[in-house]
Amino acid sequence: MKVDIERQIQQSAEETAGKIRDLLAARKVFAVNLISSPGSGKTTLIESAIEALRGKKRVSVVEGDIETDIDAARIRKHGVQVHQINTRSSCHVPPFLLLSALDHIDLDATDLLFVENVGNLVCPAEVPLGEDLRVVALSVAEGDEKPLKYPLVFKTSDILVITKTDLLPYVKFDPGRVKAAARAVNPRVEIFEVSAVTGSGISSFLERIEELCGRKTG
Repeated sequence: MKVDIERQIQQSAEETAGKIRDLLAARKVFAVNLISSPGSGKTTLIESAIEALRGKKRVSVVEGDIETDIDAARIRKHGVQVHQINTRSSCHVPPFLLLSALDHIDLDATDLLFVENVGNLVCPAEVPLGEDLRVVALSVAEGDEKPLKYPLVFKTSDILVITKTDLLPYVKFDPGRVKAAARAVNPRVEIFEVSAVTGSGISSFLERIEELCGRKTG
């Protein structure tokens, strides 16, 4: 019975993700599902994207958190569309809540949609959101064993962003070990090393996002 219920839940999630995918495809919106542990710099990465792409891509954001609208308030200061999802007890953004959230976003005025998932390396990896691109962020402060301990999120992501690289002189973190482990589970993963503080690597990462977005939105 438990297996049947889990299968039904997964099937329902996939069906809803399909509806999201169809909706965004019809509006030519490129969607990025951004996943990471809490505090890895997801919101800061989105803020960097908004400013770097201003005048080139119309960015909208859906913020996922268990409680509060702290991150949505940060994004709102940049003058873009943003909608907050509070999942309460759920450790990921469920597809049905994202589908509902899209009613609050003018998709005709959006080229690039960032979905900042709830901070977690486990649950979001198992749930599709109909995204075009899945990005996992890993800060150097978290330790370099994460791809070994949580392989699924690295296996299912298209891009790995190693964040807060300005802290490398002060923490024990081996970028080579992370890259090797990530590519062992996902040989196709693209990897970028960035620092929002110094700006290092940000332009290369966002140029790739812009290129992929442009392929869909024209």
